Amino acid sequence: MTPEQLQHFKQRLLEDKARLEQELEDFGSKDPARPGRYLADYPESGSSSDDDNAMEIAEYSDEISIEARLDAELRDVKKALATIEKGGYGLCKYCQKEIQVERLEARPASSSCIKCKKVLTQEM
Repeated sequence: MTPEQLQHFKQRLLEDKARLEQELEDFGSKDPARPGRYLADYPESGSSSDDDNAMEIAEYSDEISIEARLDAELRDVKKALATIEKGGYGLCKYCQKEIQVERLEARPASSSCIKCKKVLTQEM
């Protein structure tokens, strides 16, 4: 990987990190028990009707799912940025071969090549 490509992916990862942190802060708060992690805030409508309570629970359930996905994406981005600093970015963590640039363009936080990812997800 060229220094220019590495800088390109670092910039993309930094942009992804900022976006993910903002999205997490928009509907949640930082988890004091787990630094760097977030919790979805429970939506309070102020009403005590059964219908409103059911809507609050459904909304909260949706937000927990979204929070978990965004949190996982943020962890992957942070790991990729750390890998850049260590000098191993762009290498598959399983087979140690270069990850295709096209895969990194599609998902800069990728830590595995397509072949290894397919084996892991049993797509072969």
